[in-house]
Amino acid sequence: MSAAPTTTPPSGTGVFSKTRARIAARTLRTDRWWLPPLLTALGLAAFVGYATIRSFVRTAYWVPQYHYLTPFYSPCLSDSCAPGSSHFGTPFGELPMWIPLGFVVLPFLLGFRLTCYYYRKAYYRSVWFSPPACAVAEPHARYTGESRLPLIIQNSHRYFFYVAVVVSLINTYDAISAFHGDTGGFGFGLGNIVLLVNVILLWAYTLSCHSCRHIAGGRLKHFSAHPVRYWFWTQVSKLNTRHMALAWITLGTLVLTDFYVMLVASQTISDLRFVN
Repeated sequence: MSAAPTTTPPSGTGVFSKTRARIAARTLRTDRWWLPPLLTALGLAAFVGYATIRSFVRTAYWVPQYHYLTPFYSPCLSDSCAPGSSHFGTPFGELPMWIPLGFVVLPFLLGFRLTCYYYRKAYYRSVWFSPPACAVAEPHARYTGESRLPLIIQNSHRYFFYVAVVVSLINTYDAISAFHGDTGGFGFGLGNIVLLVNVILLWAYTLSCHSCRHIAGGRLKHFSAHPVRYWFWTQVSKLNTRHMALAWITLGTLVLTDFYVMLVASQTISDLRFVN
């Protein structure tokens, strides 16, 4: 009596390479391995959907009375911006509706997030399925790494980081200027807390970046000869251990900040003032 024939996947690369075990099933895991990538995909999709809509609607992004400006529109540099919301002038004229008012920095911030080491892991698994989970075969027959388009753009992460630092400085200026409303005096409300917490967490996420850690301490052969850089490197390294958490937290604070400014700007709610 002959043995029953077995089905084997074709030889190739990755999980189907000649050195791998011949397993016809995509995985032998019986747990809910698909849940983490699914939740990641849903979380990223929710943020992208919200941010895209808010970036194009051009309404309720500026509170002139308290100088609250949502980070999705900062800096606002065109004549299409609401009066007073252009903290750095309007070097650009009127923009058509299909161009977001924050068009100067939004592509760079998107590039910074997309090329972030944590986000690569997140969307490689949840969107690209490369691989979707440990011990689960990916659907791709070939693996080219980040040596070809479009993934070769991942190598520009450091340059996106430089722009992200500049944008964080702009957001800091926005948060500080919000303490002085139309009257020019000092004012303090719940919106100030929201803006300030958001910018602090954005700084934490930006500085916890792997590129920042390498810039701080990379290529140093003797830490004792560079005590300032060594101290900065140790602080960045501590933040770096929380980079994944900060990546998700800042997505939430960006949405929360924009949503709060939208509610106040549309007069849906009134800002809770502590000092007028």
